Amino acid sequence: MLYSLIRQFFFALDAETAHGIGMKGIDLLQSAGLAGLLARPVEACPVEVMGLKFPNPVGLAAGLDKNGDHIDGLAKLGFGFIEIGTITPRPQDGNPKPRLFRIPEAQGIINRMGFNNAGVDKLLENVRAAEFPKRGGILGINIGKNATTPIDKAADDYLICLDKVYNDASYVTVNISSPNTKNLRELQKDEALDDLLAQLKARQQQLADRHGKYVPMALKIAPDLDDAQIAAIADALRRHRFDAVIATNTTLSRDGVDRFPNGDEAGGLSGAPVFGKSTEVQRKLAAALAGELPIIGVGGILSGDDAVEKIRAGASLVQFYSGFIYRGPELVSEVAASLAKILRKSV
Repeated sequence: MLYSLIRQFFFALDAETAHGIGMKGIDLLQSAGLAGLLARPVEACPVEVMGLKFPNPVGLAAGLDKNGDHIDGLAKLGFGFIEIGTITPRPQDGNPKPRLFRIPEAQGIINRMGFNNAGVDKLLENVRAAEFPKRGGILGINIGKNATTPIDKAADDYLICLDKVYNDASYVTVNISSPNTKNLRELQKDEALDDLLAQLKARQQQLADRHGKYVPMALKIAPDLDDAQIAAIADALRRHRFDAVIATNTTLSRDGVDRFPNGDEAGGLSGAPVFGKSTEVQRKLAAALAGELPIIGVGGILSGDDAVEKIRAGASLVQFYSGFIYRGPELVSEVAASLAKILRKSV
Protein backbone atom coordinates (compact mmCIF):
# COMPACT_ATOMS: atom_id res chain seq x y z
CA MET A 1 0.00 0.00 0.00
CA LEU A 2 2.79 2.43 0.89
CA TYR A 3 4.63 1.81 -2.37
CA SER A 4 1.44 2.24 -4.42
CA LEU A 5 1.10 5.73 -2.95
CA ILE A 6 4.77 6.50 -3.56
CA ARG A 7 4.46 5.25 -7.13
CA GLN A 8 1.64 7.69 -7.87
CA PHE A 9 3.97 10.53 -6.93
CA PHE A 10 6.88 9.20 -8.93
CA PHE A 11 4.81 8.42 -12.03
CA ALA A 12 3.71 12.06 -12.12
CA LEU A 13 7.37 13.02 -12.68
CA ASP A 14 9.68 12.56 -15.64
CA ALA A 15 10.92 8.97 -15.48
CA GLU A 16 14.63 9.74 -15.15
CA THR A 17 14.02 12.47 -12.55
CA ALA A 18 11.84 10.07 -10.56
CA HIS A 19 14.54 7.43 -10.72
CA GLY A 20 17.12 9.76 -9.18
CA ILE A 21 14.78 10.87 -6.39
CA GLY A 22 13.72 7.29 -5.67
CA MET A 23 17.26 6.01 -5.34
CA LYS A 24 18.16 8.83 -2.96
CA GLY A 25 15.06 7.96 -0.95
CA ILE A 26 16.18 4.35 -0.61
CA ASP A 27 19.57 5.55 0.63
CA LEU A 28 17.92 7.86 3.16
CA LEU A 29 15.71 5.12 4.58
CA GLN A 30 18.70 2.78 4.81
CA SER A 31 20.87 5.31 6.63
CA ALA A 32 18.01 6.05 9.04
CA GLY A 33 17.45 2.34 9.71
CA LEU A 34 13.97 2.51 8.18
CA ALA A 35 14.36 0.26 5.13
CA GLY A 36 11.77 -2.04 6.70
CA LEU A 37 9.08 0.52 5.88
CA LEU A 38 9.37 -0.53 2.24
CA ALA A 39 10.73 -4.08 2.42
CA ARG A 40 9.19 -7.21 3.87
CA PRO A 41 11.30 -10.01 5.38
CA VAL A 42 12.72 -12.19 2.61
CA GLU A 43 12.59 -15.96 2.91
CA ALA A 44 15.97 -17.67 2.93
CA CYS A 45 16.53 -20.06 0.06
CA PRO A 46 20.27 -20.72 -0.38
CA VAL A 47 21.43 -21.77 -3.83
CA GLU A 48 24.89 -22.35 -5.27
CA VAL A 49 25.53 -21.11 -8.80
CA MET A 50 28.84 -20.32 -10.57
CA GLY A 51 30.58 -21.58 -7.42
CA LEU A 52 28.97 -18.77 -5.41
CA LYS A 53 26.58 -19.26 -2.50
CA PHE A 54 23.52 -17.02 -2.84
CA PRO A 55 21.25 -16.48 0.21
CA ASN A 56 18.31 -16.47 -2.19
CA PRO A 57 18.00 -16.64 -6.00
CA VAL A 58 16.47 -13.16 -6.45
CA GLY A 59 18.73 -10.52 -7.99
CA LEU A 60 18.59 -6.91 -9.06
CA ALA A 61 19.44 -6.55 -12.75
CA ALA A 62 22.03 -4.10 -14.00
CA GLY A 63 20.87 -0.64 -15.01
CA LEU A 64 19.13 0.53 -11.85
CA ASP A 65 22.39 1.41 -10.11
CA LYS A 66 24.85 2.12 -12.91
CA ASN A 67 27.65 3.56 -10.78
CA GLY A 68 27.23 1.55 -7.59
CA ASP A 69 26.02 4.66 -5.74
CA HIS A 70 23.24 2.86 -3.88
CA ILE A 71 24.55 -0.63 -3.08
CA ASP A 72 23.86 -0.66 0.65
CA GLY A 73 20.39 0.86 0.36
CA LEU A 74 19.37 -1.70 -2.25
CA ALA A 75 20.89 -4.55 -0.24
CA LYS A 76 18.51 -3.77 2.64
CA LEU A 77 15.57 -4.67 0.41
CA GLY A 78 16.45 -8.37 0.57
CA PHE A 79 18.03 -9.13 -2.79
CA GLY A 80 20.12 -12.29 -2.85
CA PHE A 81 22.54 -10.52 -5.18
CA ILE A 82 22.93 -7.13 -6.81
CA GLU A 83 24.34 -6.34 -10.24
CA ILE A 84 25.62 -2.83 -10.91
CA GLY A 85 26.62 -1.13 -14.18
CA THR A 86 26.80 -1.18 -17.13
CA ILE A 87 30.16 0.51 -16.65
CA THR A 88 32.64 1.63 -19.32
CA PRO A 89 36.36 2.46 -19.13
CA ARG A 90 35.76 6.21 -19.47
CA PRO A 91 32.87 8.31 -18.16
CA GLN A 92 30.20 9.11 -20.73
CA ASP A 93 26.94 11.04 -20.75
CA GLY A 94 24.91 8.55 -22.72
CA ASN A 95 22.23 9.52 -25.20
CA PRO A 96 20.38 12.85 -25.16
CA LYS A 97 17.41 13.26 -22.82
CA PRO A 98 14.59 12.35 -22.66
CA ARG A 99 15.70 8.74 -22.90
CA LEU A 100 13.56 6.81 -20.39
CA PHE A 101 9.83 6.26 -20.97
CA ARG A 102 7.15 4.41 -19.01
CA ILE A 103 4.29 2.55 -20.67
CA PRO A 104 2.05 1.91 -17.63
CA GLU A 105 -0.80 0.50 -19.75
CA ALA A 106 1.45 -2.48 -20.52
CA GLN A 107 3.74 -2.37 -17.46
CA GLY A 108 6.62 -1.68 -19.78
CA ILE A 109 9.59 0.68 -19.99
CA ILE A 110 11.55 1.87 -23.02
CA ASN A 111 15.05 3.19 -22.47
CA ARG A 112 17.77 4.48 -24.73
CA MET A 113 20.15 5.51 -21.96
CA GLY A 114 23.31 4.57 -23.86
CA PHE A 115 25.52 3.35 -21.00
CA ASN A 116 25.53 6.70 -19.18
CA ASN A 117 27.98 6.24 -16.31
CA ALA A 118 30.78 7.89 -14.36
CA GLY A 119 33.46 5.46 -15.53
CA VAL A 120 34.95 2.34 -14.00
CA ASP A 121 37.23 4.13 -11.53
CA LYS A 122 34.31 5.97 -9.91
CA LEU A 123 32.31 2.76 -9.68
CA LEU A 124 35.20 1.08 -7.88
CA GLU A 125 35.38 3.94 -5.36
CA ASN A 126 31.71 3.34 -4.57
CA VAL A 127 32.11 -0.44 -4.33
CA ARG A 128 35.03 -0.11 -1.93
CA ALA A 129 33.06 2.31 0.26
CA ALA A 130 30.01 0.00 0.48
CA GLU A 131 29.41 -2.40 3.37
CA PHE A 132 27.48 -5.02 1.38
CA PRO A 133 30.52 -6.54 -0.37
CA LYS A 134 32.55 -6.41 2.84
CA ARG A 135 29.87 -8.51 4.58
CA GLY A 136 30.03 -11.14 1.86
CA GLY A 137 27.17 -9.87 -0.27
CA ILE A 138 27.24 -11.08 -3.87
CA LEU A 139 27.91 -8.15 -6.18
CA GLY A 140 27.97 -8.52 -9.95
CA ILE A 141 29.63 -5.83 -12.07
CA ASN A 142 28.34 -5.40 -15.61
CA ILE A 143 30.88 -4.14 -18.17
CA GLY A 144 30.54 -2.60 -21.63
CA LYS A 145 32.33 -0.49 -24.20
CA ASN A 146 32.44 3.27 -24.64
CA ALA A 147 30.29 4.65 -27.47
CA THR A 148 33.32 6.28 -29.11
CA THR A 149 35.32 3.05 -29.21
CA PRO A 150 35.14 1.49 -32.70
CA ILE A 151 33.41 -1.88 -32.74
CA ASP A 152 36.58 -3.59 -33.99
CA LYS A 153 38.35 -2.33 -30.84
CA ALA A 154 35.51 -3.27 -28.47
CA ALA A 155 37.49 -6.09 -26.86
CA ASP A 156 40.02 -3.54 -25.58
CA ASP A 157 37.32 -1.79 -23.51
CA TYR A 158 35.99 -5.04 -22.08
CA LEU A 159 39.50 -6.12 -21.11
CA ILE A 160 40.23 -2.77 -19.43
CA CYS A 161 37.06 -3.08 -17.37
CA LEU A 162 37.67 -6.73 -16.54
CA ASP A 163 41.20 -5.94 -15.33
CA LYS A 164 39.93 -3.16 -13.08
CA VAL A 165 36.82 -4.75 -11.55
CA TYR A 166 38.09 -8.32 -11.22
CA ASN A 167 39.24 -8.18 -7.61
CA ASP A 168 36.13 -6.30 -6.41
CA ALA A 169 33.42 -8.31 -8.18
CA SER A 170 31.73 -11.51 -7.10
CA TYR A 171 31.11 -12.11 -10.79
CA VAL A 172 31.48 -10.05 -13.97
CA THR A 173 28.82 -9.70 -16.66
CA VAL A 174 29.85 -8.97 -20.24
CA ASN A 175 27.11 -6.89 -21.84
CA ILE A 176 27.05 -7.22 -25.63
CA SER A 177 23.28 -6.97 -25.97
CA SER A 178 22.20 -3.40 -25.27
CA PRO A 179 20.43 -1.94 -28.31
CA ASN A 180 21.43 1.59 -27.32
CA THR A 181 25.14 1.57 -28.23
CA LYS A 182 25.66 1.61 -31.99
CA ASN A 183 26.65 -1.79 -33.46
CA LEU A 184 27.08 -3.38 -30.00
CA ARG A 185 24.87 -6.35 -30.84
CA GLU A 186 27.18 -7.16 -33.75
CA LEU A 187 29.41 -8.69 -31.07
CA GLN A 188 26.84 -11.49 -30.66
CA LYS A 189 27.65 -12.76 -34.17
CA ASP A 190 29.85 -15.79 -34.83
CA GLU A 191 33.42 -14.62 -35.44
CA ALA A 192 33.13 -11.45 -33.36
CA LEU A 193 31.69 -13.40 -30.43
CA ASP A 194 34.27 -16.13 -30.70
CA ASP A 195 37.13 -13.63 -30.68
CA LEU A 196 35.73 -11.61 -27.76
CA LEU A 197 35.04 -14.64 -25.58
CA ALA A 198 38.48 -16.09 -26.30
CA GLN A 199 40.22 -12.88 -25.23
CA LEU A 200 38.08 -12.50 -22.11
CA LYS A 201 38.58 -16.11 -21.05
CA ALA A 202 42.35 -15.89 -21.47
CA ARG A 203 42.43 -12.69 -19.41
CA GLN A 204 40.20 -14.22 -16.74
CA GLN A 205 42.72 -17.03 -16.24
CA GLN A 206 45.62 -14.56 -16.04
CA LEU A 207 43.74 -12.53 -13.44
CA ALA A 208 42.84 -15.63 -11.46
CA ASP A 209 46.53 -16.51 -11.24
CA ARG A 210 47.48 -12.93 -10.34
CA HIS A 211 44.85 -12.46 -7.62
CA GLY A 212 44.73 -16.02 -6.34
CA LYS A 213 40.97 -16.32 -6.85
CA TYR A 214 38.60 -17.23 -9.65
CA VAL A 215 35.88 -14.68 -10.45
CA PRO A 216 33.14 -16.10 -12.72
CA MET A 217 32.05 -14.40 -15.93
CA ALA A 218 28.55 -14.29 -17.42
CA LEU A 219 27.49 -13.18 -20.90
CA LYS A 220 24.30 -11.10 -21.27
CA ILE A 221 22.42 -11.70 -24.51
CA ALA A 222 19.49 -10.13 -26.35
CA PRO A 223 15.99 -11.59 -26.79
CA ASP A 224 15.99 -10.71 -30.49
CA LEU A 225 17.74 -13.89 -31.63
CA ASP A 226 16.67 -16.65 -33.99
CA ASP A 227 17.16 -20.35 -33.33
CA ALA A 228 20.43 -20.53 -35.27
CA GLN A 229 21.87 -17.59 -33.32
CA ILE A 230 20.83 -19.13 -30.00
CA ALA A 231 22.53 -22.41 -30.94
CA ALA A 232 25.70 -20.60 -32.05
CA ILE A 233 25.87 -18.59 -28.81
CA ALA A 234 25.37 -21.76 -26.76
CA ASP A 235 28.21 -23.46 -28.65
CA ALA A 236 30.51 -20.47 -28.09
CA LEU A 237 29.73 -20.34 -24.38
CA ARG A 238 30.52 -24.03 -23.99
CA ARG A 239 33.64 -23.86 -26.13
CA HIS A 240 35.09 -20.96 -24.16
CA ARG A 241 33.95 -22.37 -20.80
CA PHE A 242 32.01 -19.30 -19.72
CA ASP A 243 30.50 -19.56 -16.27
CA ALA A 244 26.92 -18.40 -16.93
CA VAL A 245 24.63 -16.63 -19.37
CA ILE A 246 22.06 -13.93 -18.60
CA ALA A 247 18.94 -14.18 -20.76
CA THR A 248 17.84 -11.60 -21.67
CA ASN A 249 18.36 -7.88 -22.18
CA THR A 250 15.70 -5.54 -23.62
CA THR A 251 13.96 -6.06 -26.98
CA LEU A 252 13.62 -3.94 -30.10
CA SER A 253 10.17 -5.42 -30.69
CA ARG A 254 7.13 -3.25 -30.02
CA ASP A 255 4.60 -6.07 -29.88
CA GLY A 256 1.89 -5.19 -27.39
CA VAL A 257 2.93 -1.58 -26.83
CA ASP A 258 2.80 0.13 -30.24
CA ARG A 259 -0.72 1.42 -29.64
CA PHE A 260 0.11 3.10 -26.32
CA PRO A 261 1.67 6.50 -25.57
CA ASN A 262 5.50 6.22 -25.68
CA GLY A 263 5.18 2.83 -27.38
CA ASP A 264 6.95 4.05 -30.51
CA GLU A 265 9.95 5.58 -28.74
CA ALA A 266 13.36 4.31 -29.86
CA GLY A 267 15.32 2.11 -27.49
CA GLY A 268 15.04 -1.20 -25.68
CA LEU A 269 11.69 -2.37 -24.31
CA SER A 270 11.59 -4.09 -20.91
CA GLY A 271 8.93 -5.10 -18.42
CA ALA A 272 5.87 -7.29 -18.95
CA PRO A 273 5.88 -7.01 -22.79
CA VAL A 274 9.26 -8.77 -23.05
CA PHE A 275 8.38 -11.67 -20.72
CA GLY A 276 7.21 -14.14 -23.36
CA LYS A 277 10.01 -13.38 -25.80
CA SER A 278 12.78 -13.51 -23.21
CA THR A 279 11.45 -16.71 -21.63
CA GLU A 280 11.22 -18.45 -24.99
CA VAL A 281 14.83 -17.51 -25.81
CA GLN A 282 15.85 -18.74 -22.36
CA ARG A 283 14.01 -22.03 -22.85
CA LYS A 284 15.71 -22.65 -26.21
CA LEU A 285 19.08 -21.67 -24.76
CA ALA A 286 18.60 -24.09 -21.86
CA ALA A 287 17.89 -26.90 -24.32
CA ALA A 288 20.97 -26.03 -26.37
CA LEU A 289 23.22 -25.83 -23.30
CA ALA A 290 21.84 -29.06 -21.79
CA GLY A 291 22.82 -28.01 -18.28
CA GLU A 292 26.47 -27.31 -19.10
CA LEU A 293 26.33 -23.81 -17.63
CA PRO A 294 23.72 -21.96 -15.58
CA ILE A 295 21.25 -19.40 -16.86
CA ILE A 296 20.16 -16.25 -15.04
CA GLY A 297 16.61 -15.53 -16.18
CA VAL A 298 15.60 -11.90 -16.59
CA GLY A 299 12.94 -10.10 -18.59
CA GLY A 300 9.42 -9.16 -17.59
CA ILE A 301 9.24 -10.58 -14.06
CA LEU A 302 6.40 -8.79 -12.25
CA SER A 303 5.21 -11.56 -9.94
CA GLY A 304 6.28 -14.68 -8.14
CA ASP A 305 4.59 -16.78 -10.82
CA ASP A 306 6.64 -15.06 -13.53
CA ALA A 307 9.83 -15.97 -11.68
CA VAL A 308 8.68 -19.57 -11.26
CA GLU A 309 8.19 -19.79 -15.03
CA LYS A 310 11.77 -18.60 -15.57
CA ILE A 311 13.06 -21.34 -13.26
CA ARG A 312 10.93 -23.95 -15.02
CA ALA A 313 12.35 -22.71 -18.33
CA GLY A 314 15.84 -23.57 -17.11
CA ALA A 315 17.08 -20.62 -15.02
CA SER A 316 19.04 -21.13 -11.81
CA LEU A 317 18.69 -17.50 -10.68
CA VAL A 318 16.41 -14.61 -11.65
CA GLN A 319 16.79 -10.84 -11.89
CA PHE A 320 14.43 -7.95 -12.44
CA TYR A 321 14.52 -4.18 -12.90
CA SER A 322 11.30 -2.92 -14.52
CA GLY A 323 9.22 -5.10 -12.21
CA PHE A 324 10.86 -3.34 -9.29
CA ILE A 325 9.68 0.01 -10.69
CA TYR A 326 6.09 -1.18 -11.09
CA ARG A 327 5.76 -3.39 -8.01
CA GLY A 328 8.30 -1.94 -5.59
CA PRO A 329 10.34 -3.77 -2.94
CA GLU A 330 7.50 -6.18 -2.10
CA LEU A 331 8.34 -7.99 -5.34
CA VAL A 332 11.62 -9.18 -3.79
CA SER A 333 9.93 -11.06 -0.95
CA GLU A 334 7.13 -12.34 -3.20
CA VAL A 335 9.54 -13.81 -5.73
CA ALA A 336 11.79 -15.26 -3.02
CA ALA A 337 8.82 -17.01 -1.35
CA SER A 338 7.56 -18.41 -4.67
CA LEU A 339 10.96 -19.73 -5.66
CA ALA A 340 11.62 -21.19 -2.21
CA LYS A 341 8.52 -23.37 -2.59
CA ILE A 342 9.47 -24.89 -5.93
CA LEU A 343 13.21 -25.17 -5.28
CA ARG A 344 12.69 -27.02 -2.01
CA LYS A 345 10.36 -29.47 -3.73
CA SER A 346 13.05 -30.17 -6.34
CA VAL A 347 15.74 -30.97 -3.76
